[in-house]
Amino acid sequence: MSKQAAGKTPWFDAASDSPLLAEYARKLDSFLDVVADGKVDSGELEEQEKRVVSLMKEVEPMLSPEAHDKVTQLLCEVTAYDLMNTFHMAGVSRPRTRFQG
Repeated sequence: MSKQAAGKTPWFDAASDSPLLAEYARKLDSFLDVVADGKVDSGELEEQEKRVVSLMKEVEPMLSPEAHDKVTQLLCEVTAYDLMNTFHMAGVSRPRTRFQG
């Protein structure tokens, strides 16, 4: 992940204002290892959940009440986006033909 002058990993592309988090996620070793075989099993999903919970427990005490509220909202919105994107991709990949019997 590239760092800006302030030592923070940028969340947005400077030119397009597009979010960069998915790009960073695709480069994580944990992601690359899991998708190498083209499938995600329940054990791999559980391991990812453990990493998420661990980071949440590490970060939560560092946040002021105001920052905690905003980060909670952000996490919920990102989760909703991921779910919506999954539904969208499933719909796009679904065949357009109907059974005519």
